[in-house]
Amino acid sequence: MFKILMAGAAALLATSCAAIAPPPTADANTSRAATGTETGPGDRMPSGRTLGVRSAVIAPNAAAATAHPLATQTALDVMKAGGNAMDAAIAANAMLGLVEPTGNGIGGDLFAIVWDPETKQLYGYNGSGRSAMGASLADMQAAADKHMDGKEIPPFGAASVTVPGTVDAWYALHEKFGSRPMLANFEPAIRYARAGAPIPEVISYYWSFGPKRYEPAFESGMLEEYDNAKKTYFSPPPGEGTLFRNPDLADTLERIGQNGRDEFYKGQTARTMDTYFKRIGGALRHEDFAAHKGEFVEPVCVTYRGDYKVCELPPNTQGITALQMLQMLEKFDLRGMGFGSADSIMAQVESKRLAFADRARYFADPKFSRIDERAFVKPARTARQAAHIALDRAMTNVPVEPFGDVEASLTPAEAAAADAKLKDGDTTYLTVTDSDGMMVSLIQSNYRGMGSGLVADGLGFMFQDRGQLFSLDPNHPNVFEPGKRPFHTIIPAFAFKKDMPGCQVRAVPIEQACPFEPWLSFGLMGGGMQPQGHVQVILNLVDFDMGLQEAGDAARWEHVGGCEPTNRLDGDACETDMGVVQLESGIPPATRAELERRGHSVECCKANAGGYQAIMRDFESGAWIAATEMRKDGVADGF
Repeated sequence: MFKILMAGAAALLATSCAAIAPPPTADANTSRAATGTETGPGDRMPSGRTLGVRSAVIAPNAAAATAHPLATQTALDVMKAGGNAMDAAIAANAMLGLVEPTGNGIGGDLFAIVWDPETKQLYGYNGSGRSAMGASLADMQAAADKHMDGKEIPPFGAASVTVPGTVDAWYALHEKFGSRPMLANFEPAIRYARAGAPIPEVISYYWSFGPKRYEPAFESGMLEEYDNAKKTYFSPPPGEGTLFRNPDLADTLERIGQNGRDEFYKGQTARTMDTYFKRIGGALRHEDFAAHKGEFVEPVCVTYRGDYKVCELPPNTQGITALQMLQMLEKFDLRGMGFGSADSIMAQVESKRLAFADRARYFADPKFSRIDERAFVKPARTARQAAHIALDRAMTNVPVEPFGDVEASLTPAEAAAADAKLKDGDTTYLTVTDSDGMMVSLIQSNYRGMGSGLVADGLGFMFQDRGQLFSLDPNHPNVFEPGKRPFHTIIPAFAFKKDMPGCQVRAVPIEQACPFEPWLSFGLMGGGMQPQGHVQVILNLVDFDMGLQEAGDAARWEHVGGCEPTNRLDGDACETDMGVVQLESGIPPATRAELERRGHSVECCKANAGGYQAIMRDFESGAWIAATEMRKDGVADGF
């Protein structure tokens, strides 16, 4: 059970990357700066392995894991009051839009995967919004020429804004799965928005970057209007322990709760948004909001190691890259290699580079690209990709499996810039489960920073800047077009497991395969880190025998660089861009040195580790096991 591998983990943490100063922690601790010292991890009680920093939560009836304690409490309160997991997830998400606007809000998009115990089916929902019908590729190129040297859509201001899909997604999911009135689900967020909600350490840290981003953008003319955002969020930015109030958001949520989904897309709120974009010169109009509709989609699933099945959402998300990586990694004895070993990380990084090469060329709104997403996870295709992985030497040129007539190339410098853009995604992930067995895996985001920097008059939320992830190349499947959904980084995840003890109890005939049972609802935040993180969590649970909390706490790696779906398809080959492998401090120095010897450029102690929440079913007891991200402010709890 991995004991030999993880023995002495405390010593490993003390020695790994010891000669390299770690980056500042989220609170930019001034006392440490003053003394020139850094605190180290304490010792965990010998009840389990030393790697984990806290125990997982065990709950017999219901559980929730979110990025803020108040959101987790809200989810549990809703279920105690008679709501189900979907009601609780919506209530928690509404609360997070208040207390974590650095990552999400009703100005952004939403994706979800839901296990419904009544129908015994897994459902996916794509709640991403579309670009303005009145905008053109020429308009986007003009904005890029003016503010971004012609290379990309500006990150802030009206050019990057797409229709927010969250409210529509809430109501569509609630109509299918919810049980309580929506106004009741919004009530906790409304109440705290008026009375004041507590802001913790990490969220406060991210919040402080807002003015540093938006003020220069406004001064340059990229951001057309800033007074509303400044008044709502930055007068001043709330520090740790501050009670943040947003009465405008309270009024907006109350109107939506009273009048329904159409209040946001056709009613007073939609008219206010239309007037605002006309005033600042943006392209979105009432007609764009009124036309919006998300959609239920079928998750794509692949088996892993025979007894597990992992599911992601299809494009326009990047979820399939995680499935491709898992399929490639099945050929390697990761358990024998050991967690944190050079061989193990080498196999993972190379599989990422191969999967992301597909992501760069083909992932886009399927209504426009007309590419069958399941073709990417055909076993024969991923087997051919896996054959390119050599553990002793990094690929100097990433081969691309052909798919239609699409070809892609860009210079290494363009590739690096693109990857930096996709790395910088600010998101929230949450998961909720209830006593009936419903499992909700939900992710929601405004994208870069807190979003575009634009807040409509009196509405109390910021519009997303997800439209920055369109390409400007007319030959790319992800090129900007009117009424199109951009490539998306945010991905919820779900996994099934064969309940072998349960099969034995039920005396299933030996010739009948043991069925897959709903097992794990999980996800990470963090732009391009998300599929890489999904894979690492699954490997930690399956190949390295970690517990649920430990699987999230364990040191992570991230590879940045290579081709991205935002760039042009002409220029020098980006397949030659090796990128950088970034490691957290828990990866041994010997692994770093060996990866460098094998051809990778490695940086220690600065990986974008994302943020993690998960809930797992214990098949033997029937209880829920819940875990949260030790790197952020989140809490897992249950009852």
